Amino acid sequence: MGKIEDSAAWSNKGIALGKLKKHEEAIACFDEAIKIYPEEPTARYNKGVSLDLLERHEEAIACYDKAIKIAEHPSGWYNKGNALYLLLRHEEAIACYDKAIKLNPEHASAWYNKGNALIKLGKFEEAIVCFDEAIKLNPEDPETWYNKGVSLEKLGRDEEAEQCFTKAKELEES
Repeated sequence: MGKIEDSAAWSNKGIALGKLKKHEEAIACFDEAIKIYPEEPTARYNKGVSLDLLERHEEAIACYDKAIKIAEHPSGWYNKGNALYLLLRHEEAIACYDKAIKLNPEHASAWYNKGNALIKLGKFEEAIVCFDEAIKLNPEDPETWYNKGVSLEKLGRDEEAEQCFTKAKELEES
């Protein structure tokens, strides 16, 4: 096997261990994959995900940054945004979600999470715009409808908010 195949084998083992919630072992596999083929970003992204799941967000951000330098990808920016959000660095998270959206305008989760970060900053009108985009892309997500309702409620638009809450409840029950 060549270095690409060897790296992929370690990466795949890491993914499998991650699915088993053995994140420390998964990280060790991703490290092996990175040693073998440092120019390939996927193991770095996956290592970042495992680190995030262990609540080691700063380390995860470093992995996403290295992966993004190798190959800019919406998932790298999105995952970095999520880690920043969990660290309560909402403006930085929004900037990452914006980069993910620029690379993939149909990234519904990036629109949704950007909306959530905007709520944390009290920017409810902007959050509604994001939730509307997420709803266009994924109209069956009750959480998006609910959070749009929260934003509308914060703006005193109670009737519209109630419609969103009703829609969210219908989707949860279906």
